[in-house]
Amino acid sequence: MGTPRFHALARRIGALLLGALMLAGSAQAERVKDLATVAGVRSNQLVGYGLVVGLDGTGDQTTQAPFTVQSIVNMLAKFGVTIPSNVNPQLKNVAAVTVTAELPAFAKAGQTLDVTVASIGNASSLRGGALLMTPLRGADGEVYAMAQGSMIVSGFGISGKDGSRVSVNVPSSGRVPNGATVEREVGTHFGADGFVMLNLNTPDFTTAARLSTAVDKMLGDGTAQAIDAVTVRVKGPVDAAQRVAFVGALQELEVEPGDAPARVIINSRTGTVVIGSHVRVMPAAVAHGSLSVTITERTDVSQPKPFSSGTTVAAPHSEITISQPSDARMFLFNAGVDLEEIVRAVNQVGAAPGDLVAILEALQQAGALHAQLIVI
Repeated sequence: MGTPRFHALARRIGALLLGALMLAGSAQAERVKDLATVAGVRSNQLVGYGLVVGLDGTGDQTTQAPFTVQSIVNMLAKFGVTIPSNVNPQLKNVAAVTVTAELPAFAKAGQTLDVTVASIGNASSLRGGALLMTPLRGADGEVYAMAQGSMIVSGFGISGKDGSRVSVNVPSSGRVPNGATVEREVGTHFGADGFVMLNLNTPDFTTAARLSTAVDKMLGDGTAQAIDAVTVRVKGPVDAAQRVAFVGALQELEVEPGDAPARVIINSRTGTVVIGSHVRVMPAAVAHGSLSVTITERTDVSQPKPFSSGTTVAAPHSEITISQPSDARMFLFNAGVDLEEIVRAVNQVGAAPGDLVAILEALQQAGALHAQLIVI
């Protein structure tokens, strides 16, 4: 291990660590660990079908969930218990469930995972149940973990004979901490070709260029190359032990990310409006007032005069009232006003979130809003 190449790699890693410490004092800089992920280092989703037993009469109603009975019959057959074909077990303490887990990168056989269990039948609660051995499969159909254990359910529900029900949280799902054991490892090609690929969490050309420049400054020109707005390719050691230390030091390097684009995000369902710090408004005058239209429907009864031959009739009557506040005010936006002035001006006229959306849309249509308006 005393080869010149090894010493050169050690010096590069040491230089990277020193550079990360030198840049740690930057106020607006962020760690590479917070800005990007390493290509090839990813988790995998696992899913399985199983049974939860030991419920206090809150399991699946077998008449409406026949697959639960089929699962129980198949399980008992494996243990040598045969149920006649003309017998339909009426079980109330068993529930069919889906079991999901997330297999992290580099997970080794024998490690444990937390699993989430959710009912797929009509079980009213999984509280107090135990999950039977359930194989968890990946997208390729292979079994990567086995799950089993006692359920932890935060919710509960109580039902009355008259059909009334009180429920807290969701009692039909729960978790089994450390309930799955990894049986198969997922292979990875992390850095095997001598390159470490860093993928930015938020695509940005400026951030990618600054990250490439910062790595080159510490390790020499040509070490890093920005491929696009997401990926930065860094030359790294091929040896596994050196590669781990190299990536660990690389993730501690601090880089100042590029500024986010000027955007106004509007949630049409909740009325939430988020305005970015770089939003600017050109000179514009805005007047906003609320016009209220109220329609009242009522039915009048017309009675005939005494001793007349008339009949009582119902006459519908509608009243329409239109009102508009007289205190509607106009406010003026000067050139290049910032976020604080926009919020202050809108608050002065007492605009609600829905009114603010209308004002922003009108400003954009007038060409006075220099920002991207996104409605979600």
